[in-house]
Amino acid sequence: MTAPAGSMEAAVLAQLRQVIDPDFGEDIVTCGFIKALSTDAVTGKVAFTLELTTPACPVKELFQRQSTQAVKELPWVLDVDVTMTAQPAKPITPDSGRPGGLKDVRHVVAVSSCKGGVGKSTIAVNLAYTLAQMGAKVGIFDADVYGPSLPLMVSPEKPILEMVPDTKAILPAEYEGVKIVSFGFAGQGAAIMRGAMVSGLIQQMLTTTEWGELDYLVVDFPPGTGDIQLTLCQTMSFDAAVVVTTPQKMAFIDVAKGIRMFAKLVVPCVAVVENMSYFEGDDGKRYHPFGEGSGERIQANFGIPNLMKFPIVPDLSAAGDGGRPLVVSDPTCATSAAFMELGAVVVREVAKQQGPSGGPAQRTARVVHDTSQNLILVRLPGTPQFALQPAVLRRHDTSALSVNEWTGARMFRDEDIPDAIAPESISPLGNYAVQITWQGGFNQVASFELLDSLRQHAVDLDLDQAQVSSLLPGGLQVTASLA
Repeated sequence: MTAPAGSMEAAVLAQLRQVIDPDFGEDIVTCGFIKALSTDAVTGKVAFTLELTTPACPVKELFQRQSTQAVKELPWVLDVDVTMTAQPAKPITPDSGRPGGLKDVRHVVAVSSCKGGVGKSTIAVNLAYTLAQMGAKVGIFDADVYGPSLPLMVSPEKPILEMVPDTKAILPAEYEGVKIVSFGFAGQGAAIMRGAMVSGLIQQMLTTTEWGELDYLVVDFPPGTGDIQLTLCQTMSFDAAVVVTTPQKMAFIDVAKGIRMFAKLVVPCVAVVENMSYFEGDDGKRYHPFGEGSGERIQANFGIPNLMKFPIVPDLSAAGDGGRPLVVSDPTCATSAAFMELGAVVVREVAKQQGPSGGPAQRTARVVHDTSQNLILVRLPGTPQFALQPAVLRRHDTSALSVNEWTGARMFRDEDIPDAIAPESISPLGNYAVQITWQGGFNQVASFELLDSLRQHAVDLDLDQAQVSSLLPGGLQVTASLA
């Protein structure tokens, strides 16, 4: 938004530029959040609308307070009226990967563990209701047909899915303002059927449900990395994934498989939740009955930006078993506050993916392949560009195919990787890593932390010869000269 130089509106905008969005690193005027600005010289009143990217913005109260204070610093201002709102849902085109009843769903978030018994459904349900408490329109899809959990964890007044006779569309059940769909509400209990049939059933339930306008659809993934999980990711595009684990080493191994699956499908994992991490003893000490370090290891190996630890709390499981999520039954307890932090993390990371205008965000990191010199050019946020030999990056892979997950020992020698190896494609993976497909078909997730740690291996770059190759969305490979 702009205003004539020297005008009252220009003075107001100058004051509002002091308010910085912590996620985008820009002021709220540059982000385009200020709408409908008006001033009245007679009454000294200033009015404007603050249009944020989502109604669940975790800093909306802070923005309102800071913007009001900033404008009141003008000597002629006597009253400030700030209207808080969020960007309207934009029509979803077929190219966005949101078919059928999902066309008005703005963001889809996966909650996955790839291992049963880690409390994934508890995290998914409480996350969904936390997002609703933050002001968003939310839905939950229980994708586990073999053992649906949602009917036990929530208690809708009408615990059954209805179908519109004319359109054959499914009408979701609803509980505490959140739309819910589960095979368990179809009156069939758990299913006994082959994988191909289950995949088709999940796809049908997901796309034929009339979700309406939603800010967030939380999808509770079933355990594993098989047909069902692939069907979900191929049916629609996901904005983010939250990975749930427990401190045991076995849980780490299974969860790592899930993260690699999301990496191959270019779904950014934005948070690791280490559930049942510890409990507080009567003596005031913190105990870790299942060990420590699984969450930190996942975060370090895969460059996932956020790690949340949830304690062993009897009230959390009891609330789920009783059909009323803890964040609904006791929204002021410490565990509900932790879920509020997780909700804020999800909202912020999804917003970073979208950018302040609601469209794709400009990525602040740049990793490309210089085909002329066979070098990988790396520019990370706030740091100068450097060049790496591809073999160096490939030899520092930390995946289970390169490092024994039990012992931490390397499973190959440096000489096993040819010095002349080159990447076939490099594509961004959220705001924390890149996905590299190497000659021979090996896939590597290189976190920004890993890339930054390899700066010591940087080599000189001849800009006169540099020619870079990059993979664009949709699979288009482009090459350009830097000279």
